[in-house]
Amino acid sequence: MKTWGSWRLHETNICILFMCDVRMMEVDIGDHSVLLTRCNGKYSAIGNQCTHYGAPLSKGVLSGNKVRCPWHGSCFNAVTGDLEEFPGIDSLPCHKELRLQKRLQRMGTAVPGVNHTILLLGGGAASLICAETLRQENFGGRIIMVSRDDLLPYDKTRLSKVMNVLSDTIVLRRMEFFHQYGIEVWLRKAAVSVDTEKKTVTFDDGLVQSYDQLLLSTGSKGLDVPGINLDNIKMLETPEDARQIHAACLGCNIVLVGTSFVGMEVASYMIDKASTITVVGSSEMPYQNTLGLEVGKITMMMLSEKGVRFFMNDHVTEIKGRNGKVKEIVLKSGNVIPADVLIVGIGSIPNSEYLQDTNIQMNSKKFVIVNKYMQTNVPDVFCAGDLASFPLAVAKNQLVNIGHWQMAQAQGRIAALNMLKKTTELTSVPYYWTVLLGRTIRYAGYGEGYTEIILKGNHEFEERKFLALYIKNDEVIAAVGLNYDPVVSAVAERLLSGKVITKKEAQYEKCSNHSFLSMFVCFLLSLLQREQKF
Repeated sequence: MKTWGSWRLHETNICILFMCDVRMMEVDIGDHSVLLTRCNGKYSAIGNQCTHYGAPLSKGVLSGNKVRCPWHGSCFNAVTGDLEEFPGIDSLPCHKELRLQKRLQRMGTAVPGVNHTILLLGGGAASLICAETLRQENFGGRIIMVSRDDLLPYDKTRLSKVMNVLSDTIVLRRMEFFHQYGIEVWLRKAAVSVDTEKKTVTFDDGLVQSYDQLLLSTGSKGLDVPGINLDNIKMLETPEDARQIHAACLGCNIVLVGTSFVGMEVASYMIDKASTITVVGSSEMPYQNTLGLEVGKITMMMLSEKGVRFFMNDHVTEIKGRNGKVKEIVLKSGNVIPADVLIVGIGSIPNSEYLQDTNIQMNSKKFVIVNKYMQTNVPDVFCAGDLASFPLAVAKNQLVNIGHWQMAQAQGRIAALNMLKKTTELTSVPYYWTVLLGRTIRYAGYGEGYTEIILKGNHEFEERKFLALYIKNDEVIAAVGLNYDPVVSAVAERLLSGKVITKKEAQYEKCSNHSFLSMFVCFLLSLLQREQKF
């Protein structure tokens, strides 16, 4: 770290500032960390802490008038501090507001006499952002958000990372917020049918509510599991589930079925809490379908070194119980695993049963099909979040289903804008993360169908520091990194620009390994600068 007057500059930022001519730096003013930027010759000062989880934006990526968080990809206008991409939900303070940590964008509220009703089915990320965007865009009609949960919208990404979490600590907005901005929230209520001709929704308590526009955002649920009636078979869907799993697993022999994000995160969380941990996966390596064999091997090694046992290329054929509780898990391979608790983290199905008698188009898996405006085939009916099958811009508009928090938020915003006839396409780049042993693996893009992986920092791979670039048709389509911030954010920004990173560019090695991070970020930004004038 170096100092220049009262400014405190990090070495990475010095590299980016002077080698790439990207103009941003961290400045300490009293007890506050401020991000000083220069865009098109104009200086601006905004908060330096991302409003999502507090990451230092000075270590992120500045492209044009936008700064992208190095941790989870949130984007902010570098001049105004306004939020431009999720998962953050608040804007940055600027100018005289710098003593604040975050800022709510200006919002309106319900206007007496405006009877237009927008009904939001689902109480998750997509519905919340849809409601907020409507008010930010001065919609004065009635907004009703309906959730089968007994909790206001909360940060669901934390459930498998901090499992003894108190519900109150992960709520995204308090009830006072919804009251202030005229957003009605109905809890513990589920839709049972929709009549798109009459524009009504019938709920499980018999209530029939009319709408002018409708958002379907009811998400997905876990698969039915044989033996689920046994007391100690658990599925993670709600904060209460998380707390129950935490309590049930202390000092016990636990078995987790599934080696995707939930299963691996729960295994990591339980390492110093459970007596034994066994993970059963149907593929050769964890995360194989999303992150590939190479990265899966490292994640399995990380947990194996902490005593987690893996049975891969296997699956459960029988659950043996005693006195109403699980005692043994029998695998196809013939292995029998003692178990006090079984945690099921495999698969999910869409919550779309209430749409079966409608003419809303769904695919063979019962996900709702939408266009790039989040519109269904039925006028005034939109869909967002886990329930939606949508055209992904960075995948050449291939119809996909992505159950990511950030993507659900982006879709909620796009749905709201198009409800208001402010035609806007979904262009967001998928960005998600997972935490293992206190270390965060970050992913950007859409890697399905990749044919090759380029690994950066090969000699450091075993030391838990790596970057993997996924190649298809000689182009980078996704990136995953551990301890290589902000490279994944730089890749996301490049993908969003619509300009490809070629395989040749991905193989860029014009530097020593010691300076690889700074040089590769600079290289990616130089690609962006070909089309942008700073």
